[in-house]
Amino acid sequence: MGRKRLITDSYPVVKRREGPAGLSKGELATELEEEIQPLSVDEVELELLRQFDLAWQYGPCTGITRLQRWHRAEQMGLEPPPEVYQVLQTHPGDPRFQFSLWHLYPL
Repeated sequence: MGRKRLITDSYPVVKRREGPAGLSKGELATELEEEIQPLSVDEVELELLRQFDLAWQYGPCTGITRLQRWHRAEQMGLEPPPEVYQVLQTHPGDPRFQFSLWHLYPL
């Protein structure tokens, strides 16, 4: 009947290599952590607006700007974050700040 087949017959054994320049996995992780740059002010503000886009409690965000959504939520008594309004007011003409995450997708 022959020899019993092993999983390694179908999938060859792959030996793990060390990271670049002979660094082990743990050493590489600490080196990468040191290279992480702090976020700029714009990136922090955009992340705040993305979180606002994803917050369902302020209603749908497709088809309207973030400012329109903020005003609608305020009129409905949903208490949207005032930080979002301040960010939107500081960047009135910038589409990165005014349009939601979903503005590129057709309805």
